[in-house]
Amino acid sequence: MKRTFAILLRNPLSLLGLVIVAVVVLSAVFADFITPFPAHAGAVVDFANFNKAPEWPYVMGTDLVGRDLFTRIVYAYRISLILGVVVLVLAVPVGVAIGLLAGYLGGWTEYLLMRLTDVFLSIPPLVLAMSMMGVLEPTLTNGMIAVTAMWWPWYTRLVYNLTRAEKEEGYVLAAEIIGASRLHVMFREILPNCVPSIVTKMTLDLGFVILIASSLSFLGLGVQPPTPDLGSMVADGAKYLPDSWWLTVFPGLAILVAVFGFNLVGDALREVLGAEQ
Repeated sequence: MKRTFAILLRNPLSLLGLVIVAVVVLSAVFADFITPFPAHAGAVVDFANFNKAPEWPYVMGTDLVGRDLFTRIVYAYRISLILGVVVLVLAVPVGVAIGLLAGYLGGWTEYLLMRLTDVFLSIPPLVLAMSMMGVLEPTLTNGMIAVTAMWWPWYTRLVYNLTRAEKEEGYVLAAEIIGASRLHVMFREILPNCVPSIVTKMTLDLGFVILIASSLSFLGLGVQPPTPDLGSMVADGAKYLPDSWWLTVFPGLAILVAVFGFNLVGDALREVLGAEQ
């Protein structure tokens, strides 16, 4: 861990990514303490201060019902991170397990599981999520389900390819010779050697999950008002461009910063873990 952090801190872009991710995560966690108007994250109306341009104490301006935009963006980060973490917690184990089974067992198991994976991969992710959200009620829970349904195949394909390469290695053959069970070989021998690639992809994907979730909300299929969401804020503000530019620019920049930060950290981890392997 010390060597990993030392390598990360020597790279300016890696350091920038770590700072961005730390700011985003800490802001989401401590939103109740750092935002000037915590109540504005809910159904609050303040017509005396509606649609104000950025000025103190509204550093990012206010929306059309007088709510502080900075407060709502910080709370939207919390919603986005919760969604991203839950999606990965659900999708990664499913994708990894299917990839291990298909890659190690082979035969009909491999054929059936990988053809199912190919069916999901053949559909553009956003289209699949939109189709599901068109049937389900647009809530945070259903948004998580929709994004999870489109995310596990990427981990299946990744782990499948890694497993096919690893199962021919000497340590796997040695474990099989001494009588280790298939489950032991898959989850105790092969899986630990796949973890660096999985962790790197998870870091990169967290930013992409936030982007996909924001895209669904932008189309009206994600988190619904009054819950703050970056995508829906961009969509609502776009109707009033260019006069009320802050309604769209600041939520859009928030999405950009979060995705950029997670991508920088993911790229850095890929270089570090690849070098250690």
